[in-house]
Amino acid sequence: MFIKIALLVVFFGVMLFIGFKCRSQSMDVNGFVLGGRSVGPWVTAFAYGTSYFSAVIFVGYAGQFGWKYGIATTWVGIGNALLGSLLAWVVLGRRTRIMTQHLDSATMPQFFEARFGSTALKIAASIITFIFLIPYTASLYNGLSRLFGMAFSIDYSICVIVMAVLTGIYVIAGGYMATAINDFIQGIIMLVGIVAVIGAVLNSQGGFMAALDGLAQITDETVTTTPGIFASFFGPDPLNLLGVVILTSLGTWGLPQMVQKFYAIKSEKSISTGTIVSTFFAVVVAGGCYFLGGFGRLFSSQIDIAANGYDSIIPTMLSGLPDFLIAIVVILVLSASMSTLSSLVLTSSSTMTLDLLKKHVIKDMDEKKQVLIMRLLIVVFIAISVVIAIIQYKSNITFIAQLMGVSWGALAGAFLAPFLYGLYWKGASKAGVWCSFLFSTVVMLANMIVRPMFPALLQSPINAGAFCMIAGLIIVPVVSMFTPKPDKEIVEGSFACYSEKVLVPQSSQLGEKEN
Repeated sequence: MFIKIALLVVFFGVMLFIGFKCRSQSMDVNGFVLGGRSVGPWVTAFAYGTSYFSAVIFVGYAGQFGWKYGIATTWVGIGNALLGSLLAWVVLGRRTRIMTQHLDSATMPQFFEARFGSTALKIAASIITFIFLIPYTASLYNGLSRLFGMAFSIDYSICVIVMAVLTGIYVIAGGYMATAINDFIQGIIMLVGIVAVIGAVLNSQGGFMAALDGLAQITDETVTTTPGIFASFFGPDPLNLLGVVILTSLGTWGLPQMVQKFYAIKSEKSISTGTIVSTFFAVVVAGGCYFLGGFGRLFSSQIDIAANGYDSIIPTMLSGLPDFLIAIVVILVLSASMSTLSSLVLTSSSTMTLDLLKKHVIKDMDEKKQVLIMRLLIVVFIAISVVIAIIQYKSNITFIAQLMGVSWGALAGAFLAPFLYGLYWKGASKAGVWCSFLFSTVVMLANMIVRPMFPALLQSPINAGAFCMIAGLIIVPVVSMFTPKPDKEIVEGSFACYSEKVLVPQSSQLGEKEN
């Protein structure tokens, strides 16, 4: 217990120190929200990765999908690395950084307003962001209850409040820069922790080959009668597994708190380095989490899914580890939760302040007042998420834990296609963007309220969210072709940033010499 408490004290102490250390860089809006657009590649890459992978992934998704699909669930981690990290950086990173600076937009709703010339789009995007980030924020605490129950004799409510308060302090004090630097430290903890945990769990089962052989011996007639299915390449249900890969991988392309990381990149070189580092981080953390979850059925004699749910799988797998490793796991999950929480509340508060309150509610809002309101709203958003999480825990309302899938589906489904086409295609129209917004929010809300009325394949919030993302990529160009063309002056002004001439060293780019 001394080791566990000592590690927690050191961990929280470092987080708070960095928060107050970065206070001087968060005095204006640009510094508080984007770190002055001067964040280096390693810090940006780790901020992207730690915001991507939360305790929901480590405890909830890894356990649930590992149980359902066996070792094939590792494909989710591979998809997260290749689609959610590598391709996202390649396709979105550079163009996002260039156009958002050119349009002077600090949030995704501001981008939609400037790119498509519509204040209404900005307001709609900010409302969607606010509505669907709150349940996602609350879901971050769900994975902590069982792990803290296993490691400490402390009431879950106290753990949630302490984590939320400490996260709030360093975000309020240091803004984006404090969040990014803390994400870097938390990311290192996650990398080391997941590797150590995987090694220890597999060793407890006799090593990798013995664990894989044991998994191949397990059968579940309620799933399939095929022998060795949980140790197979694609598992018992490849179609639903594909839905998980699409939602958790392609979804990052449309999540405001993820895309906003590209806004703050320092330079061209930072994008190249960040792409490699972010992909490596995803391979280890996401691949490791889902790979570990794939062996969950080896512990089936100790797990009662009907009574305790899927969230009990990973804690049960870890319960037999030495105290020092359990302490590492607690710090790992805290790191995953606090990094994502800080990113979400910063995104929510900046969106609410800059896109809803500024000009529309509070007419006269200078830089100092904007930063103050953002700091106050961070307190409000964290308080709301804590209340929801504690109510969920005390009353055992399980549907709140399922809202992460609905949140991801609605946000990514609404924003992915408009943002992607906005960066690359001059023909995208306001009507196409509106249709994408409406389609995804209506479908995901309906999935939550009247789920039994959906086709069997789309009753899962995960599959419904993946469907909305794919549908948006079709809806925006189709609607744009049959609706009024976008304002040529706005479009040309937006895309002018890509044709600006800049001088670069001869070693960086070939040039033509005059004869």
